Amino acid sequence: MYRKDEKEDFYTRLAKKEGYPARSVYKLKEIDEKYKIFKKGEKVLDLGCSPGSWLIYISQKVGDKGMVVGIDMESVKIVDKPNILFIKKDIFDLKELDFKEKFQAVVSDLAPKTSGLKSLDAGRSLELSEKSFEIAKSVLLPDGNFVCKLFESESSDGFFKKVKRYFDSVKRFKPKAVVRGSKEFYIIAKGFKLFTEI
Repeated sequence: MYRKDEKEDFYTRLAKKEGYPARSVYKLKEIDEKYKIFKKGEKVLDLGCSPGSWLIYISQKVGDKGMVVGIDMESVKIVDKPNILFIKKDIFDLKELDFKEKFQAVVSDLAPKTSGLKSLDAGRSLELSEKSFEIAKSVLLPDGNFVCKLFESESSDGFFKKVKRYFDSVKRFKPKAVVRGSKEFYIIAKGFKLFTEI
């Protein structure tokens, strides 16, 4: 009989108690507490924001003078707040979308619908991460931050090295709230550098 991981259960209960639609918020909270991703008054882009836990957390961190823009194909389950803007859209349809403003941080918790085939799921995860990175490069302000979920695979090292070229500091991090046995980890990139690709 399947028994839910106790740690997973704990974070699910905590999210419900604290008014977040999903337990994933505790991954972002730990990342932010350790790496200081957000500041008051900043503008943040949240890719794959449904059901909205990251949006709520970020909106609290950036405050009334900040703004968080969330993009997802699925709707969010949160109360409207003046400093949250939600756009219902597939990130792969963002090619022509011209953001009028730049962002101090771009975060991506995008994950594919898992098939159970590790290589296929890792490939889909990498595709989402590559797209997130492409968007981040086009909208980040100098010295901006990028947080991106990825599944461990043969290709994840190559992606890590690619991101490293554009930032002052890049780390791999696995928050405590990640489900036991999961291949997911996060790339934490700080200090975006603007330069022309060769």
